[in-house]
Amino acid sequence: MKLTIDNLQGQGPQDYTGALDGTRPPKVERRLNEPAELQFSLVGNSPGFAIPTAGARVTLGKTNGSDVFTGYVTSAPQYEYLGWGEQGPVYRYNVIAQSDEVLLDQKALPNRSPFVDRSAGNALRQLAEDLLPGWFDTSAVQDVDTLATYAVNPQKSFSFHVAKISLAARASFRTMDAAIVLAPVGMASYALNESDANFSPEGLWLNSPSVSINDLTVIGENEPQAYVRDYFAGDGLSLKYYLSQKPFAQAKPAMIDEEYLGAVLDATTWLVNDPSSAVSVVAQTLQIQGGTGVDGQTSVSFVEQIEMGGAIEFQHGAVNFAAESEGVLGGLYAGAISDGACLAGFQIAPSEAGSTIQALINGALTGPIITTTPGHQYFFTTFMYSMEVYRSGEIYHSSLHPSGSGWGGAVVGSDVRLVLEIQDVDPNNPATLVAPATVLFDDVIADAPGFCTYALVNAASMQCSLSYTYVAHISLAEVRTAVQTSPTQYAPYVTQLVGALSDGAACEITSSPSLDFYPQYVPALNQLIVASYRGSGRAVAQVKNAASVASLQNGSDDGTRGAVRSVKTPSVHTATDCENAALAILDDATGHAWSGSYETWSDFLPGSAGDIFPGDAIALNVPSRAAAFSATVREVEIQISDAADDRSFYTIIFANDLAMPLAIEYAASATTIALQDMPPLLETTQVGAYYQLSLTQAQITAVTSTTVQVDAGMTAPNGGGIEVRANDYGWGQANDRNLLGRFNTQAFNLPRLERTQNYFLRIYDASSPPRYSRYSAALHIDYPL
Repeated sequence: MKLTIDNLQGQGPQDYTGALDGTRPPKVERRLNEPAELQFSLVGNSPGFAIPTAGARVTLGKTNGSDVFTGYVTSAPQYEYLGWGEQGPVYRYNVIAQSDEVLLDQKALPNRSPFVDRSAGNALRQLAEDLLPGWFDTSAVQDVDTLATYAVNPQKSFSFHVAKISLAARASFRTMDAAIVLAPVGMASYALNESDANFSPEGLWLNSPSVSINDLTVIGENEPQAYVRDYFAGDGLSLKYYLSQKPFAQAKPAMIDEEYLGAVLDATTWLVNDPSSAVSVVAQTLQIQGGTGVDGQTSVSFVEQIEMGGAIEFQHGAVNFAAESEGVLGGLYAGAISDGACLAGFQIAPSEAGSTIQALINGALTGPIITTTPGHQYFFTTFMYSMEVYRSGEIYHSSLHPSGSGWGGAVVGSDVRLVLEIQDVDPNNPATLVAPATVLFDDVIADAPGFCTYALVNAASMQCSLSYTYVAHISLAEVRTAVQTSPTQYAPYVTQLVGALSDGAACEITSSPSLDFYPQYVPALNQLIVASYRGSGRAVAQVKNAASVASLQNGSDDGTRGAVRSVKTPSVHTATDCENAALAILDDATGHAWSGSYETWSDFLPGSAGDIFPGDAIALNVPSRAAAFSATVREVEIQISDAADDRSFYTIIFANDLAMPLAIEYAASATTIALQDMPPLLETTQVGAYYQLSLTQAQITAVTSTTVQVDAGMTAPNGGGIEVRANDYGWGQANDRNLLGRFNTQAFNLPRLERTQNYFLRIYDASSPPRYSRYSAALHIDYPL
């Protein structure tokens, strides 16, 4: 072994092998997805000996050129007085170094938007590049698996986030020689066989506790549940309308909050393609001066994908046009940035008077045309509403479903309403500052993609400046109103913005919960109001492994081995996520838990390995101890006992997923689930195939003083029907207590008994017993009788 230290004072790496204290052999400690640590002691009483400094570069390598450890001294050595020598006092210097990623841990992460629909490897490479651009070799960083979302907390270290990302992807991470390695757990596997001539029985310790689980309840976060539509009628005076449920609350941190304060665009927010140097930042504005004339070649786009779920407001900015322009502003794209792939955006086209602005929807122009006026400022805004908050499920792993083949990750289909509006402000006319915006488009895109690219600018040839851009989730409530034009006629419904009055909103959602209109927007007499949103409740699932239960039945023991788990990582947003997390846990929970350690010399490592790292797999076969299983290395301790001959003593600590969860992190929780909110107990074979579709499009189509006409939005399955209840519980054919009816047609009438009434709908099939929708459609009416 050779120990070199570079104190970074101009002398370069120096050989410290001869100064190693032979009574205290160097020790390397490696832990799964944590920085490795090297502890060593030096005795230096020779001329020219330099005491290692904090931050010094340390390398411990074998004579064959392979390194055992590379890293940096984390603090000044500890002095241990040994006595007096010929040249004065003699000290032992106890030194601790950590592996290369300690450099990244010393840097503060930027405050960036969460990663969306990125691979684990892509996210890790991005974090390393954010902190030390070009410093680390990331060629050995594999993509591993996809993360639906991952929020980077800048108050946490690089190592903290690497551990979380690696856990979510069931991957192992390490650094060596300024290179980062990320690979699926078990990529390297070594056999530990009792029949091997080098096997050391006295070095093997095993433990197999009885911790089987075959009946599992998984509790997640608060999730969006019922599909709610609340119907009200204005009386010309009332501003407050009480909602039937508390809407699901989205997290609302801004995804983009850009004021263009720097000299260039922030690389943690924007990707710039600018072959003709048309894009610049000047005086807190984004300047676009030209372009190549080709669609898609000059663009400024957001670095992350936009998940088209929940409610999002895009304030693209205040734009001043200096000359006629051609391109798209505020575009949402399904794939590459081009007009044909534009889901929604503002098409800017040259005209004799300057430029025209029109909505570009699904690659086609539609709606009114606005002609720009020189000197005016134009505020571009897009609102997006989807009743599906999460457009992709999380992925959960086990030893049977490792990276690349985990449970979950399915795309969630949804229609998306898009509202594009523009406000024309004349600096010489203050009234235009508060004038209503012009709506260029307000309609639904059916079966919209789950994710899209947001390009603030796609310039073929543009001459304009743009100040501020802000993108954030807003209240998940789609409010639409229709004004009465005659005793029997109403104007088409229009979307009303929910939020702050200063942002041009007409109403807000309060904690009551209620829908409160601002005085300037008091609903007129008989004005119809529809508020659509998702109710809220705790995500939970119950899943059992029926085969395991049957195998363990014995007399009065029914074979059930139950447990309740609150999952922290990966995130568990929905009941579907809970089910998939349960499948991953049950994959490993019905076998035998094994953990242990193995001690041996470096010459006799399992499988004739040259080295062992956490994340490697051990295939153990020791018949004399009735042990035959595969496990993952969790820790490796290396004691350099004979540096001259490259001989070390290894302690390898391993465990399988049941003994020590590898890809799921649990959280302590006191959450309890109300009995009526507990879902059915599913068998593993039923997950993903049990529930019927939810009635997401159910709506009230006509109201009288005694009846309500309902359109369920879809037809009932053959032999099944649509069940309607007065409360959101008691579902099933055997309970008629709060039943309002069962129907086998899409449209039907229901009795109306009072001014305010609730109706809950679920579809059911012809199974015995019937299978129902997971979530109810909740229709609430508050009309005068």
